[in-house]
Amino acid sequence: MINKSILVIDDDQIILESLCGFLASEGFETDGADSFKVALSRLENSRYNLVITDINLPDGDGLEILDIIRNKHPQTVAIVITGYGTIESAVTSIKRGAHDYLTKPIIDDELRMAVARAINQQSLMSENERLRVQLERKFSIENIISQDYKMAKIFELIEAIADTKATVLMAGPSGTGKSMLARAIHHRSARRGKPFVEVSCGALPETLLESELFGHAKGSFTGAVANKEGKFLAADGGTIFLDEISNASAALQAKLLRVLEARQFEPVGSNKTRTVDTRIILASNKNMTQEVQRGRFREDLYYRINVITIELPPLCDRVGDIRLLAEHFMKIYCSQNNREKLGITDEAMQYLERYSWPGNVRELEKVIERAALLGKGRFISADDLPDIVKQEKNSRQRTYNKMSLKDALAEPEKNIIRQALEANHWNRQETAKALQINRTTLFKKMKYYGLYTEAEKLGLI
Repeated sequence: MINKSILVIDDDQIILESLCGFLASEGFETDGADSFKVALSRLENSRYNLVITDINLPDGDGLEILDIIRNKHPQTVAIVITGYGTIESAVTSIKRGAHDYLTKPIIDDELRMAVARAINQQSLMSENERLRVQLERKFSIENIISQDYKMAKIFELIEAIADTKATVLMAGPSGTGKSMLARAIHHRSARRGKPFVEVSCGALPETLLESELFGHAKGSFTGAVANKEGKFLAADGGTIFLDEISNASAALQAKLLRVLEARQFEPVGSNKTRTVDTRIILASNKNMTQEVQRGRFREDLYYRINVITIELPPLCDRVGDIRLLAEHFMKIYCSQNNREKLGITDEAMQYLERYSWPGNVRELEKVIERAALLGKGRFISADDLPDIVKQEKNSRQRTYNKMSLKDALAEPEKNIIRQALEANHWNRQETAKALQINRTTLFKKMKYYGLYTEAEKLGLI
């Protein structure tokens, strides 16, 4: 209690001094204000955990103090005291933000208990605010480690669409951070104070997924012993993130289409229509266009969710981020487990940067966690890495072989020209059009790479 501060507001000097003296003897830091004007000045210049205010002040209304506290000092709790207590004034005070309501004369024990309850409430509010700030920092875009230009483009897109209602579809391999980016969108929006609800559509049986999302009525199926509110209702006002959406059944896809169009649904076994204001973000590690073509995903639903698509690149296409991420994870797990590591050796980093990372960022994180916990030295070395990361067949050579840029690009260019020729049945006019070059340039390149001679031998030209 020693560090808790209280502002007491009352125009009666005797009551004001009595309350301040009593609260000071209880271990609180107290300030007094005998008018509305003085109270405003105190609130502007100091931060209080609790305000105890009379309703009737000579130059203002104590209820206005409640409004000011609620709007400008949301982490401060208020108690109202009055000599003319009525049920109506008590209800009005509570509606306008008072935590408690006491009538004069003030009894010490009643005040002591009211203050204890109010201070406890204020502590909970402060803790909630601290946790909220921590969450915002954890899931902010600034906390996502990357220097890759493709990720920079994604961050720009998130900035542009975060505070809209647009449906977002995230595509990319597993482990690339789709869940983290979905949370970043939520915490970047005006919905940040409302729930973020995540559902993995691939982790639940088809028979349970519909109930999990939309809830069910009592008796709608075996085991439904009570009404249940689903995830969509839990996310009302906030954001719902549906991961692995490609696993949704045909029946569930039809229901999702209606939710996306009208934000309405019926719980399983119920005729009651529920309406929600929920931002929907979806993700899939499969090619959704192919899923539609193969008849596994509704075309109309795909067009409805494909409003804004964010393509997350695999980690193997973000090699420049591997060092940043590895060092970041090393610091986190050393701090969490009281380990001391000064860094990662060059040899170990070369292995990390050559490995293909089929599990992407998630796999890298677990590899570094293991190395931080089991490594014996002051640095994470190659010996601390799993064998699969060090196997040559899983490595990709990234060292410079001392060749010119022209020579390095020759083989890829030759392969592209060959593929274009084959696709166009070696018709040079159509091939040049496809490659967006003129026929003369194509002819010279075919001669340079030996493709013209090859085609002559095969009788293709």
